[in-house]
Amino acid sequence: MTEVLFYHLQGRTIEQVLPPLLEKSLARGWRVVVQAGSEERADALDGHLWTYRDDSFLPHATWRVADAAEQPVVLTAEDSNPNAATVRFLLDNAALPVDAENYERMVLLFDGGDDDAVAMAREAWKQCKARGFDATYWQADAEGRWQRRQ
Repeated sequence: MTEVLFYHLQGRTIEQVLPPLLEKSLARGWRVVVQAGSEERADALDGHLWTYRDDSFLPHATWRVADAAEQPVVLTAEDSNPNAATVRFLLDNAALPVDAENYERMVLLFDGGDDDAVAMAREAWKQCKARGFDATYWQADAEGRWQRRQ
């Protein structure tokens, strides 16, 4: 069964939240595809993931590279899965993919200060429940640790 985690961002940006979540995914041996809202956004995240912290190395590529299928993390602006990932991150109001049931886990990051993003997340929640997915809702506590909420 596909597990879908809804991460409600409040006072933190995708640029702050995404790298540690990707690091945890790689530590678990998962292959990941990250769907951004546009090619420009995917390119910006590509640059950010190389430089977000001086002591880090987060192996990744965009969907445009010839060896995308071999990469542990692929950034895309499309509804594709170039590296046969089992985990998909959805950013920038990206819709649930048609083949959502093919993923073990999907992580939907949405900005709690953006009414459109909140409305999209609510609709995605309804779709997940209707499709029988295991959907959970997460918010960061005062220390920035993610807590499951009811």
